[in-house]
Amino acid sequence: MTESYPDIRNEGANVLLAVRIFLLQKTTSMKNFLSFIFAGIIGGLIAFGGIKYTSHSTAEVAPENLSQQVSLINQKPSAVSFPGNFTEAAQKAMPVVVHIKATAGVKSVQNNEQNNPFGGFFGEDFFGGSPRPQSGAGSGVFISSDGYIVTNNHVVSFADELEVTTYDNRTYTAKVIGTDPGTDLAVIKIDATNMPTLNYADSDQAQVGEWVLAVGNPFDLTSTVTAGIISAKGRSIRILEGKGGIESFIQTDAAVNPGNSGGALVDNSGKLLGINTAIATQTGSYAGYSFAIPANLMKKIVDDIIEFGSFQRAYLGISINEMDAELSTELGVNISQGVFVKELADGGAASYAGILPRDIITAVNSRPIKTVPELQEIVGSAQVGDVLNITVNRKGTVKEIPVKLKAQQR
Repeated sequence: MTESYPDIRNEGANVLLAVRIFLLQKTTSMKNFLSFIFAGIIGGLIAFGGIKYTSHSTAEVAPENLSQQVSLINQKPSAVSFPGNFTEAAQKAMPVVVHIKATAGVKSVQNNEQNNPFGGFFGEDFFGGSPRPQSGAGSGVFISSDGYIVTNNHVVSFADELEVTTYDNRTYTAKVIGTDPGTDLAVIKIDATNMPTLNYADSDQAQVGEWVLAVGNPFDLTSTVTAGIISAKGRSIRILEGKGGIESFIQTDAAVNPGNSGGALVDNSGKLLGINTAIATQTGSYAGYSFAIPANLMKKIVDDIIEFGSFQRAYLGISINEMDAELSTELGVNISQGVFVKELADGGAASYAGILPRDIITAVNSRPIKTVPELQEIVGSAQVGDVLNITVNRKGTVKEIPVKLKAQQR
């Protein structure tokens, strides 16, 4: 599968925080107050005396509509959709999230300027004098007690010095273990032991509408927790560039701002559900939607980086489009969701297994597939050599085809 996305932007903008406090006051004269009291007493006496009043006015609501009979039945209580408070989840997550300061020295800045195609025309001093060190800040999450930290690639990619500050204000120098620009993930490490970690949530099982917390360091405000719900899954926002980019974000409305990148998205039990990565914005600050890399995908990539130094990605070897009503009409099928197979790579896993051009992928391992990001996430989370049972619709006939994944062809 090949996708092409524009480059992700390095975060960091000077943002003016404005806090407006509205104090609403309402006063009532003593005369009106006594009138309300008197009316209440009269109403109570009428009700107590059993006087019945019937009205047919549509502007009034009959008392019986305000309450319902309660029946006690012997059944297990349903899951609570609102957790009440988030203190337990926040207390678990905050010690696991670190502040990362990334710095590029003068030498690195000079090297970057030498690659500037306009440098020879304007000179190095044209845009503000001699080169100066550059820095940025973000977040990270401990994934092991011996100091491995997951963060975003865009938090650390430009830097040659990394400083990590823990929740209890200890400071460490970190080194980069490996990165994967195609998923915007990176692993760094500090020399430490007994670091706190979180259990992983199963991000495949997370549902739209569930409550989540975003934990990070927005605007250098350390250990900040915001709450929201999952507002979509499998979201692509076209920010990752190059062949092999995977976008299948968990979309939330938990407030995320510059500095949150690389921080934790946790469920309401305090399990790690994802890594906060991006926001949809026209101003550089939070505008209502944030996006996190799912934990299941993140764990596979991080494990590969620690073991091999890079992401060992498996490939189907297909070129694809997402199904929609227009393509459905063009193909003459009654399917408007799924993944359309345009072409096959010679010698690729899909071609070898018997998938054909114009097949429509509708499920993988019995999990329904409606979008390209969903398919990318499943394949990206798998190992080279794994067998995926892929369900396709071929000219109206449903087939299940086992496909043994291969490594990317070079």
